[in-house]
Parts: sequence; C-alpha cells; structure tokens
Amino acid sequence: MVSPGQKVVLITGCSSGIGLRMAVMLAKDEKKRYHVIATMRDLKRKDKLVEAAGDAYGKTLSLAVLDVCSDESVKQCINGIENRHVDILINNAGIGLVGPLESIPIEEMKKVFETNFFGVVRMIKEVMPDMKKRKDGRIIVVSSVMGLQGVVFNDVYTASKFAMEGFCESLAVQLLKFNIIVSMIEPGPVHTEFEVKMIQEVKQKEFPGADAETVRCFKDVYLPSSMDIFEALGQTPDDIARCTKKVIEASSPRFRNLTNPLYTPIVAMKYADETGTMSVHVFYHWLFNMGPLMHISVMTMKYLTCGCLRRRTISPN
Repeated sequence: MVSPGQKVVLITGCSSGIGLRMAVMLAKDEKKRYHVIATMRDLKRKDKLVEAAGDAYGKTLSLAVLDVCSDESVKQCINGIENRHVDILINNAGIGLVGPLESIPIEEMKKVFETNFFGVVRMIKEVMPDMKKRKDGRIIVVSSVMGLQGVVFNDVYTASKFAMEGFCESLAVQLLKFNIIVSMIEPGPVHTEFEVKMIQEVKQKEFPGADAETVRCFKDVYLPSSMDIFEALGQTPDDIARCTKKVIEASSPRFRNLTNPLYTPIVAMKYADETGTMSVHVFYHWLFNMGPLMHISVMTMKYLTCGCLRRRTISPN
C-alpha cells in the first residue's frame, strides 16, 4: 500500500544492474518518500532484487511483471496500479548490440529498437494521459552518452539511443504545458553483469558476412580499446542510481544529465563543429592510429578532469 504523501515510482528493467540499484536506493530513502514498483519480464529473476531491498521489500518496494515489448503487458501492469497513478516513470529497460554491421541480422536490429525505443514509447503512451489529467508527473529515461555521440561498432545500439533522445527532446516541449518534466540520464560505460557478459560473448563470435579486415579491427583494435575505457572510465550502477535520485529531487531538473564528467569534453567537441567532421576524424585517429597510446590517453583524461567539471556534470542543480 502507498502511504499518504509518497510518490509512486515505476521502474522498468529491475532484475539486475542499474534498474535494481535504482529501485533499492529509492525504496530505502530515509524519509520514505517513494513507493517503488520494480518491474521485470520474469519474476523468477527477482531474488537479487529482493535480497538487496531487505526490509524495504513489501513495504516501500513491490514487484510487477512487465515486458516493455508487449502492448498488452504494459497495459496490464499500469492497470494493476491503484487508480493507474504513477508519479515518476523511470524507463530503464534496454538491450545492447555490438559488432560488425554486416554480420548482424536485421531481426536482431529490430529487437534492439523494440526494447530501447518502442519500449520507452509504449510506457510513456500508457502513463502520459493520466499525468496530463493531473497536470503533474516526471518521466525519466535512461539513455546513454551514445545517444549523443556515435561509437564505432555500436551502430545499431547508438541509433536506438539517438532515436530515443530525439523522441524525448520533442515530447518534452509539449509535456511542459502539462507540468510534466522529462529528463534523460546519459551514462557512459557502466560495470554490470550485462556488459561483462556481452563482451565475453562477442570475443567468441565468428561474425559471418564481415570481411577479415573488419573482424580484425573489431577484435584486435576496438575490443581492447573498449576494455581500457571500461576499466578507466566505467561507473557503477550505484553511481547512475545516485544521479537519478538527484534528478528526481532537483527543484529544476535538467533535461540532459551526463553521469560521467569525463565525457563532457567529447560531447562538447561534437557540438563545437557543426560539420561533424572533427569528431569523426578525432575518433578515427584515436582508435586506429594511436595504438598503445590509447590506454595512456584514457587514463590521462580520467586524472586530469577537474573537480569542478565533475560536480557540474553529476549535479542536476
């Protein structure tokens, strides 16, 4: 049961990683300001969440089945909430896809968009009418820095995040009329079981359809560089959860919220050149020409980023 004064927070994709930590952090809020409805496709995967939630489970945290790829599942989940009342919707569910484009079947690409883009659209469509009637609501979308800057060999995943960013940026203008605030959470690399498993899987793949040179570039150049970046710049799910909680609690939340200050210069570089040529060439030389210097440059970026930039990036105020 929701206590008087509590905000109802619905979070998608809570079986592990970022969604799990968001659910637990909000449910364990010292002031008990939130009642969290943590959702996942299969409640058989609830054990880690229930264990992490501890005494909050059954009090300020409840569970619900939800598949963001199913219209019927989304409707049933929202209809199962008292008065269909959701104060804060956090769209977190997502899947990744990495590798040479030639080797990726179109059906796999469609699955990424079905979850990462249309899953968000389904959720917003279902809660938006009630929020409009109340003239109150918050919609938070976990996007990615890849929704702002393309990354080699992440073509389809990046495209799904760009689509989400454009959709939300357009919708945010309309929803302000109804006192509904939309905010994007834009992490860089995050240390999760999902990311580790995906990297291990792609190391073993053969990538049929891709030429030998492209496969070599992916396995021998991109993957080692990617591992360096994860090691040097990766955040934890708790880091993302804390940033999200700050966005929720901010009196004037920003639309875009980069969680990692080390990516601010990269995004700024892109917008500093309207032709787009600079960022394309910088990433090309960084990946293919710098070789052993990649690790050193990443570590240098990590340690030279000033504290003021870090505070500016993670604090919504």
